[in-house]
Amino acid sequence: MHRTPLHSVHRRLGARMVPFAGWEMPVQYTGIVAEHRAVRTAAGLFDVSHMGELEFRGAGAAAAVARLTCADVDRITQGQARYSLVLDQAGGVIDDVIVYRLGDRHFRLVVNASNTEAVLDHARAVTSGIAALECNDRSAEFALLAIQGPRALGIVGQLAAGDVTAIGTYRCRPGRVAGHPVLLARTGYTGEDGFELFVAADRAEALWNDLLAAGAAAGLQPAGLGARDTLRLEASMPLYGHELTRGVSPLEVGLGRFVSHGDGYVGAGAIAAQRAAGVPRRLVHLHLAGRAIARQGYPITTAAGAQIGTVTSGSHAPWLQRSIAMGLVARKYSATDTELAILVRGRAHAAIVVARPFYRRSD
Repeated sequence: MHRTPLHSVHRRLGARMVPFAGWEMPVQYTGIVAEHRAVRTAAGLFDVSHMGELEFRGAGAAAAVARLTCADVDRITQGQARYSLVLDQAGGVIDDVIVYRLGDRHFRLVVNASNTEAVLDHARAVTSGIAALECNDRSAEFALLAIQGPRALGIVGQLAAGDVTAIGTYRCRPGRVAGHPVLLARTGYTGEDGFELFVAADRAEALWNDLLAAGAAAGLQPAGLGARDTLRLEASMPLYGHELTRGVSPLEVGLGRFVSHGDGYVGAGAIAAQRAAGVPRRLVHLHLAGRAIARQGYPITTAAGAQIGTVTSGSHAPWLQRSIAMGLVARKYSATDTELAILVRGRAHAAIVVARPFYRRSD
């Protein structure tokens, strides 16, 4: 079981630790609901150092990333971040990633912890013919901290050298926070504004403590993977292994806008065929009647009881105060306001298709 550079901090804070993707990670500190609400109203601090960081350098770096991901890499400018996907030849999702362009010949991909080796192996296979390319796994060198919530910018601004509000959404820049050299990225996975901070592993504990101290008066709380999951679900963000797998096309889950119309990336032929023919399934967003909780794998049926799909993610939504779920269903049942049902432990519970996202922050 791997441990992040902040493992001893989590222990001191009394976090409940659980296995996750081969890592021992904090699932909660004071409680998932309290941490979720802190992020919605003030700010939460997450350790996401289990995520992988792959770097591509050299004259062939742009071509490699354009081959590996379905992003339009030539449109990513220096200092910009872009959500993208790594696909197989059939158009299935190997992983979803964030692509950071750190220089003309320098890219960083942040990948899911469970997929770091798979993406690295795939990258080396599909870019082997590209000259002047270095591809390295730098995951062990970095810790990654995420501070999210309406007060996150103010907290980071107290400690940062320079105006962090000048960093636009899905932009990044090197800087210093509390004297620590970091890469500041205005990205996140909660539906709130904030930053993800890449810092050298041996500085992670000091930076974590500096952020918590600076944010104490503003209500900053440490938050675990439990709140991270309920927050991303409320914000209708997909999770690998749930909404995204090798058996799922990005077009089925509403991610077509992130998929290039070019033909240079792995899986482009399959995606072009899907765009021409249409996909048979769609990801739907569901409000459940009552208090029943839908979980991954639960059957989704028509109101009359015919099975048409399965739940990919579901939970009680702490901020929205209702039961919500996402699931893949036959396309004809995916229209907003369609009345469906979910079988929870064999019992049908009424559900209705709603527009995404479940939650959107008001700026």
